[in-house]
Amino acid sequence: LRRPILVAAFEGWNDAADAASASVGYLSELWGARSFASIDPEEYFDFSLTRPRVRLTDDHERRIEWPTNELRCAVMADLPHDIVLLAGTEPNLRWRRFCAELISVTEALGVEMVVTLGALLADVPHTRPVRVSGTAADSELAARLHLERSRYEGPTGIVGAFGDALRQAGVPSASLWATVPHYVGQTPSPKAALALIEKTAALLGVPVRTRELEEAAAEYETKVNELVQADSDIAEYVAQLEEDEEPELELEIEGAESLAAEVERFLRDHGPK
Repeated sequence: LRRPILVAAFEGWNDAADAASASVGYLSELWGARSFASIDPEEYFDFSLTRPRVRLTDDHERRIEWPTNELRCAVMADLPHDIVLLAGTEPNLRWRRFCAELISVTEALGVEMVVTLGALLADVPHTRPVRVSGTAADSELAARLHLERSRYEGPTGIVGAFGDALRQAGVPSASLWATVPHYVGQTPSPKAALALIEKTAALLGVPVRTRELEEAAAEYETKVNELVQADSDIAEYVAQLEEDEEPELELEIEGAESLAAEVERFLRDHGPK
């Protein structure tokens, strides 16, 4: 792979409305990424908590699907970097060992930068554009890409643990987080996935076809509108959110070409000597 960048998302606590995992899945399919490795789930999952699923094949045979953390690669002819995509599930056990395995993969592949995706529940109305915030542990990277240094304190998920492991290993990383209205947090949100994909594409400097997601996002908003209007209490609450909402810092996608150029300059400045 040519100077790969890793894009990762995990189902579970870091994945409100399935937005982050759906983003990686969409990009993987769009770019024709092929699977080349996976992490054995036996050591990292309590299967009574994260249960395997039974599926029926087209031949009506039963098949067990275990929780996965799968690595896929996409060769990007028009970019200076190929892309590695990690489609994962937050493990139940041995997070430090799990992160060490992922770090060993980044070292073996020569990954130059990692972008993790997440989504969180927030007091935001579904009628507004999805806000995506960006953070970076490295102060120079944060300054160049107009990201924030994370000031969060409290419980964290595997995205936070992996980000800390990357920092300790000296691997540059950024994290993009979409906000999802908590009153529809259990409903998959193509609108939030679309926002994450647009921000990721801006960082990577690659155009992404999003027509299908745009249509799905419009349908999602229509359905949520109908549900909200059918409940006067929720409708009143959403109206209050629209009035009270205050601007927050978010990653700007205007000037996406210059943003991608800054990523490239940063990586070249901090590449192997």
